Amino acid sequence: MANHSQASRRISRRPLVSVGLMLALAACSTDVLEPPERMSGVRPVTAARQERVATYPVREASSPIPANGVDIDSMVTAAPVVGLAEEQSRDIHAGQSVPASLGPSSGPVLVDGIGTSSVHVLSVPTRATAAVTPAMPGDIASAASGGGDPDLPPLTPERMEMEARRKAQFLEQEQRVMIERRDKAREQQVAFLPRAGNPVDAVSEPDFSGQMPASEIACRKRLTKLGVTFTDVPRISNGPSCGIDYPIQLSGLSGDINVKPAVKLNCEVTEAFALWVKNELAPSARYRYLSGIGTIKPLGGYSCRTMNSRRGAAMSEHAHGNAIDVGKFVLKNGKEIDVRKPGFFAFREKGLLKAVRQYSCKYFNTVLGPGSDPFHKDHFHFDLRSRKSGYRHCS
Repeated sequence: MANHSQASRRISRRPLVSVGLMLALAACSTDVLEPPERMSGVRPVTAARQERVATYPVREASSPIPANGVDIDSMVTAAPVVGLAEEQSRDIHAGQSVPASLGPSSGPVLVDGIGTSSVHVLSVPTRATAAVTPAMPGDIASAASGGGDPDLPPLTPERMEMEARRKAQFLEQEQRVMIERRDKAREQQVAFLPRAGNPVDAVSEPDFSGQMPASEIACRKRLTKLGVTFTDVPRISNGPSCGIDYPIQLSGLSGDINVKPAVKLNCEVTEAFALWVKNELAPSARYRYLSGIGTIKPLGGYSCRTMNSRRGAAMSEHAHGNAIDVGKFVLKNGKEIDVRKPGFFAFREKGLLKAVRQYSCKYFNTVLGPGSDPFHKDHFHFDLRSRKSGYRHCS
């Protein structure tokens, strides 16, 4: 019990000792302070401090950006930058946009295009004196040399003459090349001719003077000597693909042979037909039938059509009156001989038709008949078609 009471006394003394130490420390730290300062933490302003504050230099507050702004042009370049519109405006006010040859102006100058690369004068007031003098070659040369690129040296007269010669040579060479190209294009140009099988495609008709040439006159004289009965008819013209310039109408042959119906042919094929009948057909008929030919019945003469009347084919010789078709022969005793394939026992007819096919090829360039093709199964076709090789087609 005694120990317990002693321990409790020791514990109760400790707070008291701590409080005493704290009071002693506080007394020691505040002994040097004046009573007002210990009462308040604010130090009073003395007269000496006020004087010291008054004599201290005070700077006025200033902004880092000038009031007029920052001049970047003066900081970057030596001279201020002038815009195109401003420069042109200055030139106009200074009178530099008006040509000097017009003299001083007596009023404002009206211009257009300010702010662009093409400024031009709209109107210029009248001048007191405007002397216009022709420019001399020397002036032009000086202007050309002085008005060029300032970074390049001026052209000397020799240099300018050399440049002029080079330009003339270049122009001459270019013109020569153009002429050569034009001539070459003309040589390679293809002539588009109208299709021979279509008369509508004709571009122009051949020139026809109307005066009969000497060859036609001589041909008619020969027909008269052969005893041919014919009459001249007006020109037939259905375009350059069809027509006869000097046609005749055949109605009879020598030996009192009639041609019915009459056909229109050119003189050349009429002469060949008349010779063939006189020299070959009439003698063959008299030899076999003891009777001459009385009438020849043609199936066609002049006809503006294509070969075999087929669409798209070349034009027939009938289109120029250069062919004749024969369908029947009538003897003087009245017997008709059809050119179509005769009967099995028609020996005389077979012999006559064979002679017609065989000997007519001496007078015509083309002979077609029954057996040649389906288009000539009922008639004989005779024409004078010219071929480069001189070939005669007889079948």
